[in-house]
Amino acid sequence: MTTNRRALDVQLKRVYDDAEPDDGARVLVDRLWPRGLAKDRAELDAWDKEVAPSDELRRWYGHDPARFEEFAERYRQELAAADSRAALDRLRDHARAGRLTLLTATKDLPHSHVTVLAEILTPRTG
Repeated sequence: MTTNRRALDVQLKRVYDDAEPDDGARVLVDRLWPRGLAKDRAELDAWDKEVAPSDELRRWYGHDPARFEEFAERYRQELAAADSRAALDRLRDHARAGRLTLLTATKDLPHSHVTVLAEILTPRTG
């Protein structure tokens, strides 16, 4: 049985980067509002705090790349909880409508929660 689902188009950016016409839905996925950023300058479609890592996990991780693999696993476990389903569904709905841009204040995108989140939203098949 094959399904005719199109792949979701999810990109990652820093919230401090200028919005671009091809960003699609721009959703901030940080628990805390980014320092020094005026809300009107962010050009957001949504701010989904519920999908961000818990404060405890965020503090434990401390953006230490050596802890990224364990952080990613713990974050996946948090996102697997029932209370995260609605937030993930909202993000999938944005992505099904067109491009979804996940925004974060984090400087190191490859070692951030948005990378893990994008992998969950766009699982590889095959």
